[in-house]
Amino acid sequence: MSPESSKLKFHAAERMISFVELIDEILGYVKTDPNRHYSLMIGSDSRASDETEIITAVAIWKIGNGGRYFWTKSEVERCPTLRDRIYKEAMKSITLAQEIRSVLKDRVGEDFLWDNKISVHIDVGEVGPTKEFKESVLGMAKGFGFDAVIKPEAVAAFVVADRHT
Repeated sequence: MSPESSKLKFHAAERMISFVELIDEILGYVKTDPNRHYSLMIGSDSRASDETEIITAVAIWKIGNGGRYFWTKSEVERCPTLRDRIYKEAMKSITLAQEIRSVLKDRVGEDFLWDNKISVHIDVGEVGPTKEFKESVLGMAKGFGFDAVIKPEAVAAFVVADRHT
Protein backbone atom coordinates (compact mmCIF):
# COMPACT_ATOMS: atom_id res chain seq x y z
CA MET A 1 0.00 0.00 0.00
CA SER A 2 1.39 3.38 -0.97
CA PRO A 3 1.56 6.36 1.38
CA GLU A 4 -0.94 8.07 -0.94
CA SER A 5 -3.60 5.36 -0.58
CA SER A 6 -3.11 5.13 3.19
CA LYS A 7 -4.29 8.76 3.44
CA LEU A 8 -7.50 8.21 1.47
CA LYS A 9 -10.86 8.25 3.20
CA PHE A 10 -13.91 6.75 1.52
CA HIS A 11 -17.58 7.40 1.99
CA ALA A 12 -19.36 4.12 2.72
CA ALA A 13 -23.08 4.57 3.24
CA GLU A 14 -23.30 6.58 6.47
CA ARG A 15 -19.65 6.51 7.54
CA MET A 16 -16.09 7.21 6.49
CA ILE A 17 -13.63 4.35 6.06
CA SER A 18 -9.91 4.01 5.35
CA PHE A 19 -8.33 2.37 2.30
CA VAL A 20 -7.67 -0.79 4.35
CA GLU A 21 -11.31 -0.85 5.45
CA LEU A 22 -12.36 -0.39 1.81
CA ILE A 23 -10.45 -3.56 0.90
CA ASP A 24 -12.04 -5.36 3.89
CA GLU A 25 -15.51 -4.22 2.76
CA ILE A 26 -14.93 -5.45 -0.82
CA LEU A 27 -13.62 -8.83 0.36
CA GLY A 28 -16.40 -9.15 2.94
CA TYR A 29 -19.02 -8.47 0.30
CA VAL A 30 -17.57 -11.12 -2.01
CA LYS A 31 -17.30 -13.64 0.85
CA THR A 32 -21.06 -13.37 1.54
CA ASP A 33 -21.70 -15.17 -1.76
CA PRO A 34 -18.35 -16.50 -3.01
CA ASN A 35 -19.77 -18.64 -5.82
CA ARG A 36 -21.12 -15.62 -7.69
CA HIS A 37 -19.27 -13.60 -10.32
CA TYR A 38 -18.16 -10.08 -9.41
CA SER A 39 -16.88 -7.03 -11.22
CA LEU A 40 -14.88 -4.26 -9.57
CA MET A 41 -15.24 -0.87 -11.25
CA ILE A 42 -13.31 2.32 -10.58
CA GLY A 43 -14.25 5.62 -12.20
CA SER A 44 -13.87 9.36 -11.64
CA ASP A 45 -15.81 12.49 -12.45
CA SER A 46 -15.56 16.20 -11.70
CA ARG A 47 -17.37 19.44 -12.38
CA ALA A 48 -16.39 21.49 -15.39
CA SER A 49 -14.32 24.19 -13.72
CA ASP A 50 -10.75 25.54 -13.70
CA GLU A 51 -10.43 24.31 -10.13
CA THR A 52 -12.39 21.26 -9.10
CA GLU A 53 -12.52 18.26 -6.80
CA ILE A 54 -12.34 14.90 -8.49
CA ILE A 55 -14.70 12.25 -7.15
CA THR A 56 -13.49 8.67 -7.56
CA ALA A 57 -15.97 5.82 -7.09
CA VAL A 58 -15.23 2.18 -6.37
CA ALA A 59 -18.16 -0.14 -7.13
CA ILE A 60 -18.30 -3.87 -6.51
CA TRP A 61 -21.03 -5.45 -8.60
CA LYS A 62 -22.41 -8.89 -7.91
CA ILE A 63 -23.26 -9.57 -11.53
CA GLY A 64 -27.00 -9.89 -11.94
CA ASN A 65 -27.67 -9.09 -8.30
CA GLY A 66 -26.77 -5.55 -7.25
CA GLY A 67 -23.70 -4.27 -5.51
CA ARG A 68 -22.11 -1.67 -3.26
CA TYR A 69 -20.10 1.45 -3.89
CA PHE A 70 -17.71 3.77 -2.10
CA TRP A 71 -16.33 7.14 -3.08
CA THR A 72 -13.56 9.55 -2.24
CA LYS A 73 -12.88 13.19 -3.05
CA SER A 74 -9.54 14.68 -4.09
CA GLU A 75 -8.09 17.96 -2.96
CA VAL A 76 -8.92 20.83 -5.29
CA GLU A 77 -7.23 20.18 -8.64
CA ARG A 78 -6.31 22.81 -11.20
CA CYS A 79 -7.84 21.79 -14.54
CA PRO A 80 -7.67 24.73 -16.95
CA THR A 81 -8.81 22.69 -19.96
CA LEU A 82 -11.22 19.85 -20.63
CA ARG A 83 -8.23 17.73 -21.68
CA ASP A 84 -6.51 18.34 -18.31
CA ARG A 85 -9.66 17.39 -16.44
CA ILE A 86 -10.26 14.18 -18.42
CA TYR A 87 -6.64 13.06 -18.06
CA LYS A 88 -6.59 13.80 -14.31
CA GLU A 89 -9.85 11.90 -13.82
CA ALA A 90 -8.48 8.93 -15.77
CA MET A 91 -5.21 8.89 -13.82
CA LYS A 92 -7.05 9.10 -10.47
CA SER A 93 -9.05 6.01 -11.47
CA ILE A 94 -6.03 4.12 -12.83
CA THR A 95 -3.89 4.90 -9.79
CA LEU A 96 -6.57 3.78 -7.34
CA ALA A 97 -7.24 0.66 -9.44
CA GLN A 98 -3.53 -0.20 -9.28
CA GLU A 99 -3.48 0.17 -5.50
CA ILE A 100 -6.60 -1.94 -5.07
CA ARG A 101 -5.34 -4.64 -7.44
CA SER A 102 -2.00 -4.79 -5.63
CA VAL A 103 -3.53 -5.10 -2.17
CA LEU A 104 -6.09 -7.68 -3.34
CA LYS A 105 -3.32 -9.80 -4.86
CA ASP A 106 -1.36 -9.58 -1.60
CA ARG A 107 -4.40 -10.48 0.50
CA VAL A 108 -6.01 -13.26 -1.54
CA GLY A 109 -3.50 -14.29 -4.18
CA GLU A 110 -3.18 -14.03 -7.92
CA ASP A 111 -6.66 -15.42 -8.63
CA PHE A 112 -8.40 -12.86 -6.48
CA LEU A 113 -11.94 -14.17 -6.49
CA TRP A 114 -13.38 -12.52 -9.59
CA ASP A 115 -11.03 -13.52 -12.37
CA ASN A 116 -9.14 -10.22 -12.33
CA LYS A 117 -12.25 -8.29 -13.41
CA ILE A 118 -11.18 -4.81 -12.48
CA SER A 119 -12.27 -2.18 -14.96
CA VAL A 120 -11.50 1.50 -15.15
CA HIS A 121 -14.50 3.56 -16.17
CA ILE A 122 -13.60 6.72 -18.05
CA ASP A 123 -15.92 9.69 -18.49
CA VAL A 124 -15.51 10.01 -22.27
CA GLY A 125 -17.75 8.89 -25.09
CA GLU A 126 -18.13 8.36 -28.82
CA VAL A 127 -19.86 11.72 -29.22
CA GLY A 128 -19.49 15.12 -27.63
CA PRO A 129 -16.46 17.17 -26.67
CA THR A 130 -14.64 14.28 -24.94
CA LYS A 131 -14.56 12.00 -27.99
CA GLU A 132 -11.18 13.37 -29.11
CA PHE A 133 -9.59 12.03 -25.89
CA LYS A 134 -11.14 8.55 -26.12
CA GLU A 135 -8.26 6.66 -27.74
CA SER A 136 -5.53 8.14 -25.55
CA VAL A 137 -7.28 7.58 -22.21
CA LEU A 138 -8.36 4.07 -23.22
CA GLY A 139 -4.73 3.40 -24.12
CA MET A 140 -3.57 4.70 -20.74
CA ALA A 141 -5.89 2.34 -18.84
CA LYS A 142 -5.07 -0.63 -21.05
CA GLY A 143 -1.36 0.14 -20.73
CA PHE A 144 -1.70 -0.38 -16.98
CA GLY A 145 -3.45 -3.70 -17.58
CA PHE A 146 -7.06 -2.75 -16.98
CA ASP A 147 -10.20 -3.24 -18.99
CA ALA A 148 -11.26 0.27 -19.96
CA VAL A 149 -14.89 1.27 -20.36
CA ILE A 150 -16.37 4.48 -21.78
CA LYS A 151 -19.86 5.99 -21.84
CA PRO A 152 -22.55 4.80 -21.85
CA GLU A 153 -21.21 1.69 -20.07
CA ALA A 154 -18.85 3.62 -17.75
CA VAL A 155 -21.34 3.75 -14.88
CA ALA A 156 -18.73 4.08 -12.13
CA ALA A 157 -17.66 7.39 -13.66
CA PHE A 158 -20.68 9.05 -15.20
CA VAL A 159 -23.35 7.69 -12.86
CA VAL A 160 -21.83 6.80 -9.45
CA ALA A 161 -19.03 9.39 -9.21
CA ASP A 162 -21.19 11.98 -10.95
CA ARG A 163 -23.80 11.58 -8.19
CA HIS A 164 -21.29 13.11 -5.76
CA THR A 165 -19.78 15.92 -7.87
